[in-house]
Amino acid sequence: MKNYEDYKTHCSKIADVAYSISILNWDQEVMMPKKSVERRAQQIATLAGILHELNVDKDFGNLLNILSKSKLNDEESRNIKETLKEYNRNKKYTTRFVQLMSKTTSKSFTAWQEAKAKNDFSIFAPLLEELVDLKRQECELIGYKGHPYDAMLGLFEPNSNVSDLDELFTDVRNQLVPFVKEIAAAPQNKEDLFYQHFDQNKQLKFTEDLLIQMGYDFDAGRQDLSTHPFTTNFSATDVRVTTRVDANNLSEIMWSSIHEGGHALYEQGLKDKNYGLPSGAYLSLGIHESQSRLYENNVGRSLGYWKHNFPKLKNYFPEQLKDYNAEDYYQAMNIVKPSFIRTNADELTYHFHILIRYEIEKDLIAGNIEVKDLPKVWNAKYKEYLNIDVPNDGEGVLQDIHWSHGAFGYFSTYSIGSFYAAQFFNQAKKEIPELEKQIENGDLTPLLTFLRKNIHQHGKLFASEEICLNITGEKLNFKHFMDYAKNKYSKIYNLTPVTI
Repeated sequence: MKNYEDYKTHCSKIADVAYSISILNWDQEVMMPKKSVERRAQQIATLAGILHELNVDKDFGNLLNILSKSKLNDEESRNIKETLKEYNRNKKYTTRFVQLMSKTTSKSFTAWQEAKAKNDFSIFAPLLEELVDLKRQECELIGYKGHPYDAMLGLFEPNSNVSDLDELFTDVRNQLVPFVKEIAAAPQNKEDLFYQHFDQNKQLKFTEDLLIQMGYDFDAGRQDLSTHPFTTNFSATDVRVTTRVDANNLSEIMWSSIHEGGHALYEQGLKDKNYGLPSGAYLSLGIHESQSRLYENNVGRSLGYWKHNFPKLKNYFPEQLKDYNAEDYYQAMNIVKPSFIRTNADELTYHFHILIRYEIEKDLIAGNIEVKDLPKVWNAKYKEYLNIDVPNDGEGVLQDIHWSHGAFGYFSTYSIGSFYAAQFFNQAKKEIPELEKQIENGDLTPLLTFLRKNIHQHGKLFASEEICLNITGEKLNFKHFMDYAKNKYSKIYNLTPVTI
């Protein structure tokens, strides 16, 4: 290896192996038979070991150091800088540790599925204990300046740390919590229209229509069912989403599909010519979640969006929706109330769910609580923040897939992403004066063009803070989310008018 082309070739090889692992993971969650668990764990662990060896190849490291001092253009220099940073972090891991982590997460996922189906945390607990121990070891391998949890946070949102997130969630407590209490004291709208029988195949077909309207390319992807909705990609030309459907609850699928569609648009918007390079990879999970949350909430829970799409939904379910209009649907979808399930939560109390997980993970990684304590701690925090009694493990501590994947540090990106989303959408409205009218007409192309231009095409060439500053002229500012929330929900709940 001696030049930039050699660097690109090696990065492409790394991507080939990484995406092969992703394909096996996708199959594991969507199609794999039960008896394949042990062998699949072995297959993924073997590939994970090969991937790690490619990532820490000595000749590759020497090339990166040479190229970091060479005369390159701006994009090439940024690619090298980002890859060298990842290389140095990967060097801190041993192949054995990577394979052990991979094998443990594969088995953990299957145990989680069984435990969730049986509402029994004890089935999942032994493997989760192994994972938490590995994660604590990983924190020490990576290193951290402040709290051990900083090491986990940085894997998903570079430069984020406990100190900054504590401050952000203080804003949530001080501003969002009182506003939600104000809403709770107001007369509540009805959501009966969602709880009827809706043919599952028709639900899937309708959400496929919504994905196409968003700009999702089905020639470069597909939608399937899974226990927990997710998006995965193997290149910008193969980006797949999953969703879940409930025949007796229309809302279960609706925002899951739109949310995952937002993720998928980001991945399909990356430049395929930069396959394997930082310039062809998503920036961070916070920015990724900003795309999904923007489509799910700022667009997908708006009245204008449903003025266009509710008549189409009514064509699919004329009998169930014959007595309702778009305004009824809008009121029903935006009810704010405590709930057990994070993915079904309204867009305001949703952040209480994230706050709970953030506090639990922080203490778990620090060793202040242990795995055996999780159900008790979880239930206590739901009582404290949402004033509800968790009925069982399936609707409580087992509801999320993330821990079975070893994804500690991920949850905070949902809130970060939501706050970015409000700020980005606010800027999009300034730059596209007719944006809300276009959405009402079913034309989402101008919005996607805005996101492609300002976020998608840049890959990982800029930090999250840079992207936000470049787009909006300021760093992440919680005020944009609170202004959006107060303006929207004060009208829905007939609260005292607010001046924004």
